[in-house]
Amino acid sequence: MVKEGHGSGNEDHKSFNQFDVVQDYSDHHYAKTSPGKTTKDWAKTIQNEWKLLQRDLPESIYVRVYEDRIDLIRAAIVGPAGTPYHDGLFFFDVCFPPEYPRCPPKVHFHSSGLRLNPNLYESGKVCLSLLNTWLGSGSEKWGKSNSTMLQVLVSIQGLVLNDKPYFNEPVIFSSKEKHSLGYNQTAFVLTCKLMLYLLHKPPKHFETLIVCHFHERERAILEACRAYASGMVVGSSVMDGRTYLRNKCFAGFKKSLDAQTELLAKELSANRLHALQLKREVDAADKTMSTS
Repeated sequence: MVKEGHGSGNEDHKSFNQFDVVQDYSDHHYAKTSPGKTTKDWAKTIQNEWKLLQRDLPESIYVRVYEDRIDLIRAAIVGPAGTPYHDGLFFFDVCFPPEYPRCPPKVHFHSSGLRLNPNLYESGKVCLSLLNTWLGSGSEKWGKSNSTMLQVLVSIQGLVLNDKPYFNEPVIFSSKEKHSLGYNQTAFVLTCKLMLYLLHKPPKHFETLIVCHFHERERAILEACRAYASGMVVGSSVMDGRTYLRNKCFAGFKKSLDAQTELLAKELSANRLHALQLKREVDAADKTMSTS
């Protein structure tokens, strides 16, 4: 059965700072993009963004900025509970152009070639009104005096990674709930695939987060996979008790999910060993510090 409240906390991640300054940006999507001609005001604006992120980040968002490239940011967002993205980790690379904040930041999603949301393309494009890459008007669009990077990250988590992403499409061919439920099934299977990709090749500076996150949530993830394969609606909890109509579409979903569950179980088991090794290293370091 699916545990109530899956994907909602980060209790075991206290040792991984939510915000930190790092050095190596070699695997960043915009690493080879020149910052261009910038000004002191531009640098000051970005430093203010850093302060805002450091102070106000939600517990489920993690950020790394780069000492030698202040125009770059990498963020990890935890998929919200009650959505097909629960317990997943979603990575975004950000670049502040020289014109910032007169224009919005550039944002690239680490998709691994998967289209798991109407607003997140396989190419990494992120469609969001606040980035001026999606439909919107007024305060929904980027404003140089009142929009922030923190707003962008919170909007991605709340507006893009939502419980009914099917209705994010600009043109809905059917408003029937069954199509939304079917889209959620696909989104969850793809989220599981993305988990596998992250476990195989974690983005730089987030290796520890990935190990700890998936170790903490291993049981919840596998229980959710089995519950959904048995008929429970994706994103629902034990309290909801909603189930799918067993039809050919569900049979196809179950087959795909069963295959992903088997792969995930193996990878999460291996990750458990990495987490235990990491804990031993931390404990040894703490012991050394206490005796020195």
